[in-house]
Amino acid sequence: MNNTQTTPESMNDFDMEMDFESQLENYLNSDFGDIEEGVIVSGEVVKIDDTYILVDVNFKSEGQIPLDEFMENGQVAVKVGDTVDVYVVRKNEREGSIVLSREKAKRMQVLDELEKLLETGDVVIGRIVRRIKGGYVVEIKGIEAFLPGSHVDLRPVPDMDALVNQDFEFRVLKINRRRSNVIVSRRVLLEEDRDRKRGELLTTLEEGQTVTGVVKNITEYGVFIDLGGLDGLLHITDMSWKRIKHPKEMVQLGDELTLKVLSFDKNEKKVSLGLKQLVQDPWSNISEKYPEGHKLSGKVTNLVDYGAFVELEPGVEGLVHISEMSWTRKLRHPSQMVRPGDEVDVIILGVDVDRKRISLGMKQVAPNPWDLVAEKYPEGTILEASVKNITEFGLFIGIEDGIDGLIHVSDLSWTKKIRHPNELYKVGDVVRAKVLTVDKENEKFTLGIKQLADDPWLDVPNRYPVGTMLTGTITNITDFGLFVEVEEGIEGLVHVSEMSKKKIKSPKEAFNEGDAIEAKVIHVSADERRLGLSLKQQETERKRPGGGGEFRTTQSGTMTGSNLGDMIRQKMEENADAETEEE
Repeated sequence: MNNTQTTPESMNDFDMEMDFESQLENYLNSDFGDIEEGVIVSGEVVKIDDTYILVDVNFKSEGQIPLDEFMENGQVAVKVGDTVDVYVVRKNEREGSIVLSREKAKRMQVLDELEKLLETGDVVIGRIVRRIKGGYVVEIKGIEAFLPGSHVDLRPVPDMDALVNQDFEFRVLKINRRRSNVIVSRRVLLEEDRDRKRGELLTTLEEGQTVTGVVKNITEYGVFIDLGGLDGLLHITDMSWKRIKHPKEMVQLGDELTLKVLSFDKNEKKVSLGLKQLVQDPWSNISEKYPEGHKLSGKVTNLVDYGAFVELEPGVEGLVHISEMSWTRKLRHPSQMVRPGDEVDVIILGVDVDRKRISLGMKQVAPNPWDLVAEKYPEGTILEASVKNITEFGLFIGIEDGIDGLIHVSDLSWTKKIRHPNELYKVGDVVRAKVLTVDKENEKFTLGIKQLADDPWLDVPNRYPVGTMLTGTITNITDFGLFVEVEEGIEGLVHVSEMSKKKIKSPKEAFNEGDAIEAKVIHVSADERRLGLSLKQQETERKRPGGGGEFRTTQSGTMTGSNLGDMIRQKMEENADAETEEE
């Protein structure tokens, strides 16, 4: 018989041993088969340290999850005892280890929500966080989704970076749970909204209606306006009552405009819009506002070869023709007088309401200087002025500012033969002249210098009547005769038929320039400024009783013979001897 006595201490040891064995048995016989890999389970936070958080999911051991997966705004978002959902990444039954992830659990939960949205077609709010190749990354409920570039908007986005960090509504297009990929679209929502608005607009839109739209596209001929599901065209001619070169002068992409429906084709879905039609046509009462002769100011808006356009008020322009810019200046281009942006004074010359044209004048603002010149310098006035320019046909002298007078080369001298005016004058010379004509209609002012003295030809018939014997100097020899100066500026002509009774082959064989000859006046006319002379009639006079004497001495030497016949005969004999020697 065992007499061993049981003590209280031995009883405690036995109880502890039995408790350990019981717990071991329970552990070994526990059912952990409910925990599977790739699923989300609930667990309890049992410990938090500086690196990991231990979560008990009723497995053989707790799972370690990095502390970072529980951080929110720099703080740990859980405490010991909290229940959290975690994802079973991997487990090892034999070793009793398990790998958990809270991030994957959260992602899987979001994917579950997105799958429901994919089935129902409902929208989800997301934020575009950055651009990547081919599109954007969108953050939705803590996970990243892909937004293709073609699904961003209805039309190409001019500034892709402008959408980053903005929230939009999206529709889920596709989910790949194995790769955890999500593809979303914004365009499909915009298309649905556009179609809905288009349907509403087509039922309410009508001509004459005022609508609001956004500038969608700008071309040279006009602007396309998004009316909300339907595009309309605002033609450049319907943008403003004034002329514009390009629609960009008035609108930019994205501008919101209030417009008037000019026409609407429901079948073709074409809308024509107008902007200027929302204000009164400034040309409606133009004749009353701008009567002829009215003086006003305007701004030069455009220059063309034939003139300048001047804006009188918004939408109303008039044309100053280049011929109406200056009384005195001969302009080649309007830029010689004005530039775009200049403020100018003008006079209304005419208004054509039907063609919407206004003729303006700039020179009419001041008196016509030609009127003043005509009064100040009547014909016959003698004045002094400086030579401003010299041409082959005469001198231009300054009369008044912008007005020049012309002295024609034929009005420089009564008697001198002037080949070019610069033989006598140079620019800057002060000349004295008489006013001959002032034609303000044709803007011509003519003067003469020779008119300051009487025409010497007026007295020639008195000084040299027909039959007079005179002596002169040969100044020019031509095939048809000799020009003989009888006094300064007065020349006579000895025609070849009046040289000799004998045939002369060429006057140049018998005479030299500078020779002095004696001749008889056979014709004289002051009006025609002609003095006809004859040598053969002078020779006949010498043969008459009482005639005779030595004839002359030439510049080439003394010629023998007592009359013209002897002189010609001697000259012909000398020419014959010269020809014999040459043979």
